[in-house]
Amino acid sequence: MIESPRNARVKEVRKLSQKSERQETGLFVIEGPQAVREALVSRPELIEELFVTPTALERHSELRGLAEEAQLEVDFASEEAIDAMADTRTPQGVIAVCRQFPASIRDALSGSPKLVAILEEVRDPGNLGTIIRAADAAGADAVILTGRTVDLYNSKVVRSSTGSIFHLPIAVEVTLDVATSRARDAGLRVVAADIDGSDLLSARESGELAQPTAWLFGNEARGLDAEQLAYADATMSVPIYGQAESMNLATAASVCLYESAFAQRA
Repeated sequence: MIESPRNARVKEVRKLSQKSERQETGLFVIEGPQAVREALVSRPELIEELFVTPTALERHSELRGLAEEAQLEVDFASEEAIDAMADTRTPQGVIAVCRQFPASIRDALSGSPKLVAILEEVRDPGNLGTIIRAADAAGADAVILTGRTVDLYNSKVVRSSTGSIFHLPIAVEVTLDVATSRARDAGLRVVAADIDGSDLLSARESGELAQPTAWLFGNEARGLDAEQLAYADATMSVPIYGQAESMNLATAASVCLYESAFAQRA
């Protein structure tokens, strides 16, 4: 059992909170029983190490069975050691180290995709994780991150996705021109979410959203500029009926993705 937060293995895991260390090692950390459970169920081959406190394993006993199925050894650690590995104050006694697994854009857009999210310069990790989770929930086929978007393996992105990063292909470090052109090659219409775009309700009524669609979402503060919008085939906005000045990016993205999901399944 790993007792000390100054243990060498603890320090190695903690280093993965740094992007440079993640890039060098090709590893990242997932925290908490829910995210670890999703990894064990969906992509157990990616897990390099699994650390739990005895109390956490007793509380989440299914993790033991999943680890055994994956022939993965469970390493016991003290609360203090787990806390030292984690990027949050409440890791709930469960930490896993995983190999990174970005998809190529070719694989992400293989087959006949109907719904894809392209994210350009999304900087807030919580927003990115939430949008990935919403895309997963809406049944999207893939998510594509441009090189100016926050690192997929940032710990807050991973936590905010609540395991959804293991459920659908996510391409990273793609340029916007390549992402949009490849989306069109795959039969998708590129629609940018923009405050000056046409009304989403009108698009619903006209049947536009039933088409295979790649939604393009931009930066939280600035949205998409004229050059970025030029890569889209159309622009649409989520109407605001109340007095709110604007809508959070992740919320607006969730609405757009679900409008497409509803239309495509009508």
